[in-house]
Amino acid sequence: MDSHTPANRFASIILFIAIGGAPLPFGSRDPITIAFWCFLLGLGLLFASTRQLRNGHFLLLGGIAFIIACYGFVLHEQLADHPWIASPNPIWAKTSEILGQQATQSVSIVRGEPFYALGRPLSCVLALILGLVVGADSHRARQALLIMGWSGVGYAAYGIANLLFDPTAILWREKTVNTESLTATFINRNTAAAYFGSCSVVWLVMLMARVRGRMSAGPIVWAKLAEHTIAGASGEKQIIVRFVMFFVCLAAMFMTGSRGGVLLSLFAMVVAFAAFFRRDLPGVISLLLALIGAGAMALVLLQLLGGNVEARIDAGGLVEQGRLAAYRSTLRIISDHPWFGTGLGTFAWIFPTYRSENISIFGVWDRAHSTPLELAAEVGIPLALIIVVGWIVILLVLIRGAGRSRRDTVVPLGALAVSIIAILHSSVDFSLQVSGYSIIVFALVGVGLADSFNIAAPHRRRIRRSESINDEGGEKGGAAPPDMDRLDRGISMVAV
Repeated sequence: MDSHTPANRFASIILFIAIGGAPLPFGSRDPITIAFWCFLLGLGLLFASTRQLRNGHFLLLGGIAFIIACYGFVLHEQLADHPWIASPNPIWAKTSEILGQQATQSVSIVRGEPFYALGRPLSCVLALILGLVVGADSHRARQALLIMGWSGVGYAAYGIANLLFDPTAILWREKTVNTESLTATFINRNTAAAYFGSCSVVWLVMLMARVRGRMSAGPIVWAKLAEHTIAGASGEKQIIVRFVMFFVCLAAMFMTGSRGGVLLSLFAMVVAFAAFFRRDLPGVISLLLALIGAGAMALVLLQLLGGNVEARIDAGGLVEQGRLAAYRSTLRIISDHPWFGTGLGTFAWIFPTYRSENISIFGVWDRAHSTPLELAAEVGIPLALIIVVGWIVILLVLIRGAGRSRRDTVVPLGALAVSIIAILHSSVDFSLQVSGYSIIVFALVGVGLADSFNIAAPHRRRIRRSESINDEGGEKGGAAPPDMDRLDRGISMVAV
């Protein structure tokens, strides 16, 4: 089937709107905005065609369907008046004793709350599936990567200008916290850091692909890498454009002042660099030296651009003590409700009962600041473990996709690097619980998963070889695919 049928085009447009627009309305945190994204992504799925999907894609969809079924079972137990196997939460027996009459039993400590909290995970699943279906077309997959990169530049430019000229406002609302930090359209600077770090690593992957594409085949003379880059930039405007866009997103990331967001994003960039140039690093020693060099460059960037980040590390360390105490309190919740949790979306209600005295009384602690721990507390250990296994499978598939030729590795490697940032950062914060970021992550992961199974037909591979290079570089290096090149050139001409 032609990938450019009206159905696929419409579904792709909806996916691109979600990738570019999710951060805009204050990080898409309120229920009405989340409901809008669920409706739009669901509409995109209704119009998407599955004819381009291969066996690997259907296996992934089967795995997603299994996780959805497990999620549905847990939600049934939490919402039903008469659950199949779960026992009602003991809090309802105490409520009946206090009221002097029988209260309706429920597994959830807040009746009906799991239903109202369903919007955020539903939007993530819809974005993942739509990205998987649309990404079965390699051209659309590369478009999605570019849309994320360019939209990130737009939000970064707004965030920098806003911090310089009106730091007490976010769009049309007053900004009451983090006025000294860049948050762009997000409320929380940590989520903003994870988002701009993700956009930075996407631009880095595309920049590396362009730079390597301008170099000759064979082993790289690393001492002449800068010379090749400058020489390529003089005749290749795309190298300059991608470097500038990478720097804009990187600057926005540092200006957030987030410790975890900045450090984990730099780590993901080092991993992406090593993964992309692995073929040019013969032997373990060469790989270690490259990792050390990339790590040193990341530290230099931290020294030059991350003064506010270093100041926060010096003042409060890498991890706040209050957050560690909150983790211990959350583990106590999990130990008391191991099978079906306290109910999806009920953490803010259950935490005060377990809140440690070592946590400051300042503020309301409505998040565990660790998405895996909060998930286990709300839905139970079994479902949380199933979701963890699902993420492990995702990472393995993306690693497989990133292990192909340089021409085909750009989208899976970009998705892998973004996944690393999202998973690690949400383990010590709640970035994936903000729909304005999670929708983008899951959409890009879906696209990356789909592109990991995309294999060009034999005649197309022959055409590609004759027009440019073989998988290892050829006479023209690892130039970007023609379709991505045309789109990138068109967008950048408008930008510059």
